[in-house]
Amino acid sequence: MKQSRFRAPSVAASAALAFLGLAAPAAPARADEPVVTVAGGISYQAIGRWDADRLNQILTKDTPAFAGITETYTPATNAVLLYRVTFPSVIPEQGNRPIVTTGLIAVPEGTAASLPLVSYQHGTVYLNEEVPSYPEQSPETQLMIAQFAGQGYLLIGADYFGLGGSSEPEGYMVKASQQQATSDMLVAGRAVMSAMGLSDTGLHLAGWSQGGFVTMAMLEKLERDGVAVKAAATASAPLDVFAALNGFLNFPRPNDAVWVNSLFILSAFAFENYYAVPGLARSLFTEETYDTLAKAYRREPIDVATIPTDLHKLIRPEYFDPQFFAASAYGRLIAATSAYRWVIRTPVRNYYGEADEAITVGVARMAATYQAAIGTGNPTVEAVSTGDTTHRGTFARAVPLWKAWFDGL
Repeated sequence: MKQSRFRAPSVAASAALAFLGLAAPAAPARADEPVVTVAGGISYQAIGRWDADRLNQILTKDTPAFAGITETYTPATNAVLLYRVTFPSVIPEQGNRPIVTTGLIAVPEGTAASLPLVSYQHGTVYLNEEVPSYPEQSPETQLMIAQFAGQGYLLIGADYFGLGGSSEPEGYMVKASQQQATSDMLVAGRAVMSAMGLSDTGLHLAGWSQGGFVTMAMLEKLERDGVAVKAAATASAPLDVFAALNGFLNFPRPNDAVWVNSLFILSAFAFENYYAVPGLARSLFTEETYDTLAKAYRREPIDVATIPTDLHKLIRPEYFDPQFFAASAYGRLIAATSAYRWVIRTPVRNYYGEADEAITVGVARMAATYQAAIGTGNPTVEAVSTGDTTHRGTFARAVPLWKAWFDGL
């Protein structure tokens, strides 16, 4: 697969552009590690072993550097074995066209054969291999490995279509495809665990940012399919993408992140590809930026200075009319991209930061607000503040709260 030449913004760089710089190549699996095949076209390959010292460095040094805040995490108590999983899936938006994609399994070393399971859904990335199956390239996955797999949880994570080992275009915020990737990863993960002589005592879901949306979308599908979930937790989840993008266009806040331009870029091109709407992205973006943005979506080399951070220079002026935006092809697809409008049966906690530069308090609380509005109120969903935290800070603070909650179930 072609290596992307973009990386996620650092804490400092996220105040500049969404697509930045050159990134080092991801470390491949060792060539001498065998690929093991299990039933149904599923296979896995060992990609590493992280000892407790490495995991505790992630908790005490690497995560604070990534998130910009220091939190207290319970220390890792065991080493973790890491495996890249390859498995078959389908693209629902394209008549269930068969594809092959990838994900991660992290297995605690030297623990019991039956353990609790967490499925982690990753956030937005700007490098194709900053995903769970390439954990050396994914700081958020590293935190989840250290906090959960380093303390006796099985951990799995899907690479969304178009990322990791997938050769498809990126399916950014394409709901049914993200539901398919994550639910098929769950099936594949359990098949691999069974082949290893492992089983889980119950499934928990967790995700940050885009991954918070995907976590709720996955929960919706699993509940519909009758798959048991013990609990689901999110941080900074864009539960209603139409509301989130309308805010950036028509009700901007002083602290809105300049990198929200990437939300429009990635979603417009992904929707054009997956929903088969030719010209969708061109209809949204200004003529002078379109070619550069198309290259950015494809992760081709570009002059980053030509990507406007001012949305008025990026997006055609008619989209700043709320009625036009709602009636447009892009707006109608965005309006269908929500993950809270069903009667939720699983306990859910949506964590949010009150200084989050990407997700407003109102958007982050929408699931709890909606469920509370049903008759006398559905109490299964809680919205929980992490205080005055930024987007990354909300994730860093929420993770130990997720674990404490999961531990008590």
